[in-house]
Amino acid sequence: MAVSPGSTSIGLVGLGNLGLPLACTLMRAGWDLTVLDTRPEPVQACVEHGATAAKDRADLVDCDVLVLVVPDDAAVRGVLEGPGGHLDGSCEGRAVIVHSTVLPETARQLAEVAAERGVDLLDAPVSGGSDRAASGELTVMVGGDDGALERLRPLLETVGDDVIHVGPAGAGAAAKLANQLAMFANLAGLHEALDLAAAHGVAPEPLLAVLATSTGDSWVARNWGFFDRTAAAYDAGGTPVAARPWSKDLDEIVQAARTVEVPVPLAGWLAQTVAARVEAHAAKANGGDR
Repeated sequence: MAVSPGSTSIGLVGLGNLGLPLACTLMRAGWDLTVLDTRPEPVQACVEHGATAAKDRADLVDCDVLVLVVPDDAAVRGVLEGPGGHLDGSCEGRAVIVHSTVLPETARQLAEVAAERGVDLLDAPVSGGSDRAASGELTVMVGGDDGALERLRPLLETVGDDVIHVGPAGAGAAAKLANQLAMFANLAGLHEALDLAAAHGVAPEPLLAVLATSTGDSWVARNWGFFDRTAAAYDAGGTPVAARPWSKDLDEIVQAARTVEVPVPLAGWLAQTVAARVEAHAAKANGGDR
């Protein structure tokens, strides 16, 4: 039977730049939400809008669906594995949705453990940023069982207007890393294009207007400033540079490629250069220094 607002309890872990607006979207749609985060401020913000605060992960064991929007593989494993982890007790018939960006191998391993315990686990990373999380218009790329996807689809469609089943367990994680590689390659190219044009007297605004109706058009060009705003949000939340997508995701892309022996020389170069470029541009745009 498919999950539904009002009759399905949701536990959500991770109220950061993406998790907080995602939680607000779920509450606005009427889902029964219990939230957990290491910081009290976003938890209190959710409580004020009708959520229940969890003291620790033990308070989430009875939730029908656990949603993870935590920073990385270690954080996902920390919630699910080990003594007292979500998959350690009696949780048959329940489900886990991992919106975090993790390695495909991590997603596959966790899905196997979950299946042994009678739990549906979908790796369902998202794309679109905090604004689209707040409006419920994310792209959700889902890896996992067809039946589990259909049962959880009403929940996924609350946060995403494009829910795309990309394959078995681990496929969602792989699709997200592929998306990030394409996006960061485009971002690096756009930075160089703007530098080249500026050296010849062309300001960013008219060049971006040209790109919008030319073959150089891209999401990154149409949303120039997105990474400056995102970096500012990470600064405000205390997220270290190493944990930000332009660092962590690129490192995971290289790692994922290495495990299947796929050459990704461009990804290797991006992993060494993009973070510094993004942080420097954001510092200048936001009026500060790093």
